[in-house]
Amino acid sequence: MLRFAVVGIDHGHTFDHVKGLLAAGGEFVGYCPQTTVPAIREMFEKTYPDAPQIDREKIFADPSIDVICIAAIPRDRAGLAIRAMKAGKDVMTDKPGVTTFAQLDEVKRTVAETGKIFSICFSERHCVRSAVKAGKLVKEGAIGKVIQTLGMGPHRLQLPTRPDWFFDPEAFGGIIVDIASHQVDQFLFYTGSTTGEVVASSVGNFGMPEKPDFQDFGEVLLRSDKASGYVRVDWFTPEALPTWGDGRLTILGTEGYIELRKYIDIAGRPGKDHLFLVNGKEMTHIDCSGEKLDYFDAFAADVRDRSETAMTQNHVYEVCRLSIEAQTKAATLGGR
Repeated sequence: MLRFAVVGIDHGHTFDHVKGLLAAGGEFVGYCPQTTVPAIREMFEKTYPDAPQIDREKIFADPSIDVICIAAIPRDRAGLAIRAMKAGKDVMTDKPGVTTFAQLDEVKRTVAETGKIFSICFSERHCVRSAVKAGKLVKEGAIGKVIQTLGMGPHRLQLPTRPDWFFDPEAFGGIIVDIASHQVDQFLFYTGSTTGEVVASSVGNFGMPEKPDFQDFGEVLLRSDKASGYVRVDWFTPEALPTWGDGRLTILGTEGYIELRKYIDIAGRPGKDHLFLVNGKEMTHIDCSGEKLDYFDAFAADVRDRSETAMTQNHVYEVCRLSIEAQTKAATLGGR
């Protein structure tokens, strides 16, 4: 049985990691309670009352722990992952797994030296049932050859819940690294691209002049030898929307298209995980709420078999590279 522990509980995505690995048959050994967001620790205590709180030094030193899950402050994730791999553990980290090119280079060296897995759980694909279904439809040829993706990742600010590091670009990596890495992952995955290039990118601060270093808008234009992609991310989700963001993805193929309304359908359909398929044979809405999430089972199998079925290591690296490059090259818009 895979045994895992959590180090770094500064983002709520950590609950996706625990829930997913438990569903895959893993054993939750415990977690380090150190956090900048006390509400997350309190939620851990309520959700997993039997899971012990363990000093992180003991977690790294425990040879019986196979995997360490990380959702620390973004700038700290790579360092914790490197330490975990050098301690003989495989790693599942929240996005962004790295925030600088130097961190990416060090992660690559550590993976090569240790043979351990550095996996990023891109929750907007791996933890979204409509995204899983879309992958299957693309693979089946339901829309022909994919030639473009259009990904939008709006988020709600929820200012009272945000720690100070949330507004520090060096801490969160910038809006493209922090959020748009999801959409970069989706571009590569759905287009079947192993590599890509950043054609153009922009960031801006349109709504928070009191936080001049913050970025509340970002966009990226991507290209590969197979397709193109456009990404827009922002922190402008209106209060009237009953969820944190109206995340969408449109996948254009030569014989049709797929639209995902991942978290809400503002047209009125209840629930989430809505998929719309239009091709030469049908125009239909698919409720994907029963679709199985397969990333965690595949990750557990990779830990056991030393394989790359959940996601190749090169895919992880390329998402990181493109995200950091887009962030670094981004033009500045707005009133900054």
